[in-house]
Amino acid sequence: MHYKNERIIIREFTPEEFLLFSTLFENKNVTRYLPYKTPEEYKEMFDKAVADYEAGPFSRWGIFDIHNNDFVGMCLARIFLDNPEQLEIGYTLGENYWGKGLGTEVCKALVDYCSSLNHQKDIVAVTDLDNIGSQKVLLNNNFKRIENLERKDGELAYFILQK
Repeated sequence: MHYKNERIIIREFTPEEFLLFSTLFENKNVTRYLPYKTPEEYKEMFDKAVADYEAGPFSRWGIFDIHNNDFVGMCLARIFLDNPEQLEIGYTLGENYWGKGLGTEVCKALVDYCSSLNHQKDIVAVTDLDNIGSQKVLLNNNFKRIENLERKDGELAYFILQK
């Protein structure tokens, strides 16, 4: 996954960028709608992302501002754990980048990437039920909200982009 437009670049993290990655999750507003993870779990997540680059084609990638190389956030594409017949996308942006249309750009880039893989699988995303901002991003990218996804630890809003 490598994407670039006039505002952002999405690329692989380098192993040295763990501290950059982990600072994203120190902001309580950013993590408000995410499942709780310990610092050790974030380190495992980061290490897995870097290891996944060689295995391809799925992983987590960094999003950077093209003009000043500021870290904007991270995004992912993977086989959906709840249904292996679907591909899941996700994104987390730093609070100072909210409301600027970057979520919509990242979502579109992830959809284009997943579509380019020719998996012929529906693309899905899940959000916290209260995460209206992320839900609007998905709706703006032609996802349809379907029945909530029920997990043992609660319900999530479930969106699908059918192929």
